Amino acid sequence: MTSSPEPCHKQVHRPGKAALQKRLARLEGQVRAVREMVEADRYCVDIITQIQAARAALAAVAEQLLDEHLQGCVARALQSGQGEAETAELIALLRKFR
Repeated sequence: MTSSPEPCHKQVHRPGKAALQKRLARLEGQVRAVREMVEADRYCVDIITQIQAARAALAAVAEQLLDEHLQGCVARALQSGQGEAETAELIALLRKFR
């Protein structure tokens, strides 16, 4: 009986967790700043600039997680010969990036 790879839809070990948490904390600050700017009736262009910075930070978090998923879950599934389902899931995930 062959062992199946660790299911990745459950809890996983994340080596870059500290860096990810730091990015997310910074992102929380950016979103809070947008709210405060709106409350303070700041100039629209300044608010939109801050929103774009937050969007870029969120995209960077998603890219880091995608990289970890590819190097971990997907690589293990392919090596174990069970890559078909993982590949289908990855394709569906990539469609969300559009």
